[in-house]
Amino acid sequence: MIKLNIGGVPEHFNYPWSITLKNNEYQKQNINASWQDFPGGTGAMCKALRTGEVDIAIVLTEGIIKDIAAGNPSKIVQTFIETPLIWGIHVSGKSSFKKMKDLEHATIAISRFGSGSHLMAIVNAFNQGWDVSKLKFKVIGNLQGGIDALTNGEADYFMWEHFTTKPLVDNGTFRRVDDCPTPWPCFVVAVRNEILEKKSDAVKKVLEIINEQTKDFKQITNIDKTLAKVYEQELEDIQKWLKITEWNDGKPITENLITEIQNKMVNFNVIEKTKKSTEFIKNMYI
Repeated sequence: MIKLNIGGVPEHFNYPWSITLKNNEYQKQNINASWQDFPGGTGAMCKALRTGEVDIAIVLTEGIIKDIAAGNPSKIVQTFIETPLIWGIHVSGKSSFKKMKDLEHATIAISRFGSGSHLMAIVNAFNQGWDVSKLKFKVIGNLQGGIDALTNGEADYFMWEHFTTKPLVDNGTFRRVDDCPTPWPCFVVAVRNEILEKKSDAVKKVLEIINEQTKDFKQITNIDKTLAKVYEQELEDIQKWLKITEWNDGKPITENLITEIQNKMVNFNVIEKTKKSTEFIKNMYI
């Protein structure tokens, strides 16, 4: 059997992977696929791709583009979620900060540098017309670290996926000041170059299996109730999330999309300059 280690955040976006693994879909194709949760998010997965801890990662688009530009030996093989990610901008439930403008000089909790919570804080600051060079960051590791930092006053605000943090808003741990959607498809599938060279057929099979699963994912009977139970969400919130979320069921990634995203990232001061789009992607369907 061909062994492949796959990583992703433990969030509702990745439930299709859980279904295919539970159904032994990969084993039927002679692939021993294992899944690893990364509560620390994209920064942690970029590191895991670099060290070879994972072979395939479902990562935030902006994070992996920045890391490949910085030398991560991986390629994006396709988008996974076609729609934007809605980042909630949160303060402590007891914070004196009320509006977005109050946060201009505040300290931002981020999971790690290069993570989505870091890069989207820059995007949000740019959108607000703030001086990005003066942003202050506190590295907190993961969502629990963000909860602790805001509760203890070590940081002032924290950006994380809107629906994942909704229970924390509901119970008063966080108060959401606003939302900031990504200006691009939010999740992509990235694969280490070594794996693309040595196990490309197995990677193709993995993509075919997951794309077949996501094609009709929203039509699965009671999928909203299942997701609400598994991820401890209110049913109404999951239903809202399902309405605004679209998976890619197999369309290849294009150079134009990567160029467009890079141009935006340069404008947002997230990366210094663009590179050839071919350096970031591998089309598995040629």
